[in-house]
Amino acid sequence: MNHTAYLLLGSNLGNRVAVLHRALVALAEQAGKIVSVSPVYETAAWGLEAQPAFLNQAVHISTALAPEALLDICQQVEQEAGREREEMWGPRTLDVDILLYDDVVLDSPRLVLPHPRLHKRRFALVPLADLAPSLVHPALGQTVQQLLADCPDTLPVEAWMGDL
Repeated sequence: MNHTAYLLLGSNLGNRVAVLHRALVALAEQAGKIVSVSPVYETAAWGLEAQPAFLNQAVHISTALAPEALLDICQQVEQEAGREREEMWGPRTLDVDILLYDDVVLDSPRLVLPHPRLHKRRFALVPLADLAPSLVHPALGQTVQQLLADCPDTLPVEAWMGDL
């Protein structure tokens, strides 16, 4: 049985565009079929703001993997991109977050679904709204578009105008 998952890719170290592209290829090979991808956005860093801007992109995938198995693949793809977990919200070559997985609400030691800060982050909601504006957040009961309209985050999220 296939499941619908929405991921967020982010990179603010190295060749950010190449990192996102390699992550898409790896996810397609290891996690499931990529159904659609959002445009790329350049976004200010959130949480720890004194660092380079990120490129972010939302990804809609169809996967046979269970949530924690998908998390394992996401973390493996991060490691293959040279991700080092040195400080929370610090700079990174690649970050792959599971934003939503079907209508699953999960709170395990390894994974919280939907992503616990999704509704507070414009850098995640803007690209997700490109893919699924009327998707309802299973815990909050609001659409992605409604969450974006009510989002308290005011950090800039701009369409990436660089070469892809």
